Amino acid sequence: MAKNFKKTFAFIFFMIAGGTLGAFISYICEGKKGLDWLSWGKVVGISTVNVDLVVLKFPIGFTIDVTIAQIFTIALAIFIFAKTCKNL
Repeated sequence: MAKNFKKTFAFIFFMIAGGTLGAFISYICEGKKGLDWLSWGKVVGISTVNVDLVVLKFPIGFTIDVTIAQIFTIALAIFIFAKTCKNL
């Protein structure tokens, strides 16, 4: 069980690190001639939906802003995870 937890924790760490690095690269490349294509992206998800249960009212929403740089860095993070975490 501890072995499975380590591998799951490492995978989540690599995904968050890849997404964060991709967002940073996207921010740096924004407006730079020749590299601005890395900052191109779309917002994917569901914007706010209001749920009204008469007594209880609450909004639900989930969106992800995905850029090309994030796609590359997350793919790189998956590759590095596969190579480095075989024995976890």
